[in-house]
Amino acid sequence: MNNALLQKRYYFIVGGIVLVALIYMVRLFYLQVIDRSYRNMAEQTSVRRLVEQPARGFIYDRNDSLLVYNDAAYDLMVVPRDMREFDTNDLCRTLEIPKEELLKRIAKATAYSKVIPSIIDQQISKEDYGYLQEKLYRFPGFFVQNRTLRHYAYPVAAHILGYVGEVDERTLERDSYYRMGDYIGKSGIERSYEEELRGEKGIRVVLVDVSNRERGSYKNGEEDVLPIQGQSLWSTIDLPLQQYGEKLMTNKRGSIVAIEPATGEILCIVSSPAYDPNLLVGKDLRKNFAQLLCDTVKVPLFNRALQAAYPPGSTFKLANGLIALQEKVVTPSTVWYCSGGYHMGSHTVGCHHAGPTNLVSAVQHSCNFYFCNALYHIIGNKKYKNVQEGYQVWREYLLSMGFGVTFNSDLPFDVKGIIPTSDYFDRIYRKSWNPNSVISMGIGQGEASVTPLQMANFLAIVANRGYYYKPHVVKAIGSKDNPNKRYSEKIYCKVDSKYFDPILEGMDMAVQAGTARGAKIDGVHIIGKTGTAQNPHGRDHSVFASIAPKNDPKIVVFVLVENGGFGATVACPIASLITEFYLNREVKRKDLEERIISMSIK
Repeated sequence: MNNALLQKRYYFIVGGIVLVALIYMVRLFYLQVIDRSYRNMAEQTSVRRLVEQPARGFIYDRNDSLLVYNDAAYDLMVVPRDMREFDTNDLCRTLEIPKEELLKRIAKATAYSKVIPSIIDQQISKEDYGYLQEKLYRFPGFFVQNRTLRHYAYPVAAHILGYVGEVDERTLERDSYYRMGDYIGKSGIERSYEEELRGEKGIRVVLVDVSNRERGSYKNGEEDVLPIQGQSLWSTIDLPLQQYGEKLMTNKRGSIVAIEPATGEILCIVSSPAYDPNLLVGKDLRKNFAQLLCDTVKVPLFNRALQAAYPPGSTFKLANGLIALQEKVVTPSTVWYCSGGYHMGSHTVGCHHAGPTNLVSAVQHSCNFYFCNALYHIIGNKKYKNVQEGYQVWREYLLSMGFGVTFNSDLPFDVKGIIPTSDYFDRIYRKSWNPNSVISMGIGQGEASVTPLQMANFLAIVANRGYYYKPHVVKAIGSKDNPNKRYSEKIYCKVDSKYFDPILEGMDMAVQAGTARGAKIDGVHIIGKTGTAQNPHGRDHSVFASIAPKNDPKIVVFVLVENGGFGATVACPIASLITEFYLNREVKRKDLEERIISMSIK
C-alpha cells in the first residue's frame, strides 16, 4: 500500500513538473514568437522604427497651374521610455522655447504613450535642422523625423484650398491611421479629400548607437516599408479668374461665385476679405490662426460664399416667376397693371415701375408688384385646401432648386440658408395667416435667406433650363485623365424646361434696355438680373446674377457686395468684368476695371 501511494505521489509530482514546464514553454513561445513586444523593447536600445510620413498630393488648377506643393521640414520626436537625464536648458535654447513649454510637451507625450514616439517640436526648417542634428546625441530618447510642409504657390483661394493642421484628440480616437502630432486637412479641399491627399505611411528601421545617433539601416532595409505619396488633385478653379475676382473685391466685403453650368464646376469662388493661405503653414500657424480668428472687423476666416446667408433681393424674382409659370397662375402673356406698388389691405410694397406688365417686362424692370402678386396667387391658389398647403408647395419648388439645403459636395461647411416651413409661420401668427403675411418673399426679402453659392447654382439651373450638377471644386483625382465622377448626376428641379424661356428673355431685356444695362460686353451676349438686398444693419447689399453667352452658356456669375447699394452700381459691373475676363481672357473696359478695383466700401 505504501509503495502504491508513493508511486502515485511520484507520478503526481512528475506530472506537475511536466505541466509547469509546458506552461513555461508555451508562455516563452508566445513571448518570443507571437508577442514581439519584449523583443521590440530589447531591440529599442539598438534599433529604432521611424514612421515615414508620405508627401501629400499636389493640387492644380483646371489648366495645370500648380497651386499647392510640399517643402521639406523636420519634427523633433521623443520616446518617453528612452529618455535619460539631459540638459533641458540646452534643448530649450536649441529649440528657442521656454523650459515650461518643453516640460509641458514632454508630459503630454508621456501621458499619450511611453513607447510610441510623440512630437516635441514640429516643422523645423532645413537650416535649424542642421544645428539640431549636431547636438542630438546630448538628448537621449529624442530623434528627428522627416516630414513635408504645405506650400501654397499663390496668395489666393484660401477658402477653397483650406489648410492642414495637427490632428485633434477626437480624430485620434476615431481613426487609427493617425498618431499624435500627425497633420490632417482642416478645411477646404485639404479636408474634403484628406484620404486621397494624405497617402500611406511608411516604416524605416534604423540602427542607433549609444549616443543616439543613426548608424544605418537595419537588415539592409528588409523590414522597411516605403511611404506612398498622396494622390494629386486637379481642381475646377481657373487661377487667373480667381486672382482677378479677388482683385476686383479689394476693400470690399462679399463674394463672387462663378460656375460652368454644363458641368457644375466652380470656376472661381471669392470671399472677401480673405487671407494668404501660407499664413496657416509652419510653426506660426497657431499664432496666425488666432490673429485671423480675432479679427472681428474683416472676419477673414469666414467664407461668405458658403456660410453667409443673405436676403436674395430681386434675383429671387426669377425663381418665383418660374414657380408661377409651373403652377399656371401666370402665362408669358399674362398682363397685370402695376400702379406703383403692391397694395393689399394694410400691406404695401412700393415699386419704381408702373404700367401694364407681363412676365418678361416684369423681369426686365424688376417689377415688385408683379412678383408679389405672383406669390399671392401661388400660395393662395384655390386648388390647395389652405394657405399652409399652398406655402409648402411653393417651398418644395425652392428646395428642388437648391435653396434651403446643403449640397453635400466637396465644399465643407456650407449652410442651408433659410426657407421657413409653414409650421414656422403657424407659430409666429398662431395659425392665423395668409399669403400677404409672407408677401415680401415674393421679391426676395422677408424671412428667406440664401447663400451666394446657392444663387449661383440656381443660375446654372436657369442656364440649363431645369437641371444642375452639384457645384464642386475637384474635377480629377490622381491623374488629369481620371475624372471625378462623384458629381456627374443631373439633378432636376420641379419646373419644366419649357417655362425657362420667358425668364431668360426677361434677363436679356434687362441688359438690353432695363436695370442691368451696365453689364453689356462687346461681342458677348450676356443676360442678367439686378438685385438690392435689404440690410437691417446699414446700407443695402448690391446683388447681380448673370449668364453668358445666352444661347450657349459657358459661365454663370453671382456677385454680392455688402453695403454696395443698388445692384447696378457695384455687383453688376463686377459680374460683367468677370464674364469678360473669362470668355475673352482680357478686359477692354480699363476705366471700369480701375474704378471697381479702387472702390472701397465699408
